[in-house]
This record gives sequence, structure tokens and C-alpha cells, in this order.
Amino acid sequence: MTTPDYVPGHGLLRGKSVLITAAAGAGIGYSAALRAAEEGCRALMISDIHEGRLAEAAARIREASGLQAVYSQPCNVTDEAQVQALVAAAERDLGGVDVLINNAGLGGSRLLVEMSDEEWHRVLDVTLTGTMRMTRAMLPKMIERARGVIVNNASVLGWRAQKEQSHYAAAKAGVMALTRCAAVEAAEHGIRINAVSPSIALHDFLKKSAPRELLDQLASREAFGRAAEVWEVANVMMFLASDYSSYMTGEVLSVSSQRA
Repeated sequence: MTTPDYVPGHGLLRGKSVLITAAAGAGIGYSAALRAAEEGCRALMISDIHEGRLAEAAARIREASGLQAVYSQPCNVTDEAQVQALVAAAERDLGGVDVLINNAGLGGSRLLVEMSDEEWHRVLDVTLTGTMRMTRAMLPKMIERARGVIVNNASVLGWRAQKEQSHYAAAKAGVMALTRCAAVEAAEHGIRINAVSPSIALHDFLKKSAPRELLDQLASREAFGRAAEVWEVANVMMFLASDYSSYMTGEVLSVSSQRA
């Protein structure tokens, strides 16, 4: 089935400021950043561990969207000092963060019996603990203002089983649980926390990190017979970040048609 036409912006984030992690390159994070600009956000900060790609991504977003208030700040979410520096910079440059999108994650393929402690901890540290660190650092700022939205990037592997994905699946299941528990704590302060759960969304990094045969097999199991475009996942993030989802919190939305 052919890919649908790209959906134009509808002003869903008009007047809001947005901070997004892991937003350099061609993946879901970059697409979410571009979509946020197209949806009318007043200011945007993107972050990534790749400094060169980060600056290029910010420039591309300015050119493509016309939004000039696009800032960038390198950050490794496994480093608490860098996380705190990112939040401080975003609060300063954006005049307060209205929306945080936690997109940073790390995958890999390894049979559990062959997996080292280092591999396990690295995936969990970036994907789960990194999401926790960013949420922990951002919540006090949002609590002071009694408003804010956090959107986390989970995965259908948090629900489903796949060979060689024990570390990644455990991390994403953790992101889902973190989303639900943090949402309950944040709700009394007027803050919403939700997550998206993509199945397979093709981008350059994924194509390099997984065999083409496996990607084709996973895509063929989708109801539409294709993988998602990254912007299709980003669209759901925009919905969760917007006032259209004002009564949703602690939810994990599957951006997937995958049949188990």
C-alpha cells in the first residue's frame, strides 16, 4: 500500500515551546522537531549526542519551517550533569518549556545467553534511565508553573516478544511503566505524561542497524503491508503534546497495526 500524503500543520502547538531529545539525523526525533515547528510552536530546542549533526538539523528545521527560534544543545542523557545543563538551557532560551519529548533510546540485537552486562546496562541506561533523568529534571520546572506536557517514546516491544531484543524490550516496557507512574504523580500539578508506542518506522539509522530481510519481514506483518513513516509517529506525538489530548495522561498509544 502506498504511503499517505504528508499532513500539513494545523497549529496544534501554537504558542508553545518544545524540547526534544535525540533529534538530530533522520529518525522520529528529528521528524517530531520539524512537525512541532510546522504545528506553530513559538520556540524549539533540540538535543543529541552528535554535535555536528545537531547543528545541521537545527539549520534544516529553520529553513524548512520558517521558525527562527530553533536552538540546539548537545546532551548525553546518561550523564546527569548534561541533563541538568540541557534543562537549564531550554528553560532560559525558550522562556520555559511547555512540552518535553523524550525520544532518546538505544537498541541492538543480541541473544540473551550471549548478552554481556555492559550491553544490557547501556541499553537500559539510555532508553529507560535517560527518560527518567530528563523527566526528573523537567518536572520541578513544570510543577512551578502548574502546567506542562511530557511525551515519551516507547515501543510495541514493551508489550510483545522478539528474539534478540530482551534488553530493548525490557527498557521500553520500563518506559511504559514510568510513564504511568510519573503521570499519576504529575497530574495533581496539572501536568500530563503520555507515551507513543511505534512498531516499525523506517529511517536511515534503523536501516543500518538491522538486516534488510528482518525489516521487510516485520513490515510485511503490518496491516498496511508497510512500515510507518517517521512523521506518522511524530503526528501522534503532536496530538499528545497538544491541548486536543487534555484529558489523557498515563496512556501509551500504539502507533502500530502490527499483528502478533
